[in-house]
Amino acid sequence: MRHAWIDASAGTAGDMLLGALLDAGANLGAVQAAVDAVIADSVTITVTPVTRAGLRATKAEVEMLVTDPPHRSWQTIKTMIESADLAVPVRQSAVTVFARLADAEARVHGMPADDVTFHEVGALDSIADVVGCCAALHDLGVVAVSASEVALGAGHVQVAHGTIPVPVPAVAELSQGWRVRAGGPGERTTPTGMALLAVLAERCEDLPAMVVERVGVGAGTKDFPGAANVTRVIVGDKNDSNARGGSPAVLLEANVDDYDPRLWPAVLDALLSAGANDAWLVPILMKKGRPAHILSVLSEPAAAARLQALMLSLTSTLGVRQTATSKHAIPRRWVTVDVEGAPVSIKLGYADGLITQVSAEFDSIAARALALGRPQHDVLTAAMAAATRIGLVVGVPVSVLGSDEAQ
Repeated sequence: MRHAWIDASAGTAGDMLLGALLDAGANLGAVQAAVDAVIADSVTITVTPVTRAGLRATKAEVEMLVTDPPHRSWQTIKTMIESADLAVPVRQSAVTVFARLADAEARVHGMPADDVTFHEVGALDSIADVVGCCAALHDLGVVAVSASEVALGAGHVQVAHGTIPVPVPAVAELSQGWRVRAGGPGERTTPTGMALLAVLAERCEDLPAMVVERVGVGAGTKDFPGAANVTRVIVGDKNDSNARGGSPAVLLEANVDDYDPRLWPAVLDALLSAGANDAWLVPILMKKGRPAHILSVLSEPAAAARLQALMLSLTSTLGVRQTATSKHAIPRRWVTVDVEGAPVSIKLGYADGLITQVSAEFDSIAARALALGRPQHDVLTAAMAAATRIGLVVGVPVSVLGSDEAQ
């Protein structure tokens, strides 16, 4: 389970995190291609070795290829990312980061999020940083992210609207729920950097236990005296499930207490159709005695971002917990048996060459029962009897199936 821990104890910005990920081994060509898919022929990303307070770091620079870039609204940027040829996790993560950034800016300025505009060069910078970081994580094969406490800075900075306090208002909005500290004078964390952390990192924590594989150090523009202005990324294996014979998996969970229970079956069906290994509900009692449900989704790591976005869009939850885990599954095969002239699917589990489980696929049973106008129980009984007749019973060698029936 490849995990990335972001050390933002000295602050962070989009270009600092991008530099750290590239320094950790993310392929610059893959990152540039992802950015080009959204804003073709607009920017070039370069990397330069630098030192910050005596420490080596990589500085990621976004060089403009256009002289008069347009203003772009959040909705325009969303459309650009969603229509770009990107890997699904990259696209979904980038859209979510911009959505969080737009929501924060909207609250700060007292306007609808749809009216938020990213001006000129800032829009291209933000797109390159956000899409670039999401693509770099994907290229590194990272499936889970956490981050340290965040240094936000102190004092005041001058912006187009005048002098404002640090942390700047958008950063203050985005940092809700995180451990933060000042960390020194000046702006140590930018809105884009905080939005990336708030979306990509599942939790704020000290360095978790892992087998370290790579370390990346990304540099900020300024070189503060006495403290290295860098963001670090430590990438490693946080899960030894492979050694135990399991396979990496991700558990997504959300507590929901304000959702019409009649809608849950459609939610579970949609999650399973979207690639979840499993999806289920557990009744719980929340604070103030409120009845609620835990929505749980088990998925492959590569599908986690897509399913998390689906959980947020289909339900009323405001957040999803993500936990790295492992899944142990016995091998299985599917065969068909004849029930009154039509096939019904039978699922077989096996171990050590012997059949250990025989069960009829319920969707197949339900469809055949509807076609025959018969009770589902009758069709289920007929299907299991048909399986027994052809020797599909527990304890029989799986070799009776023949190689052409293995699925």
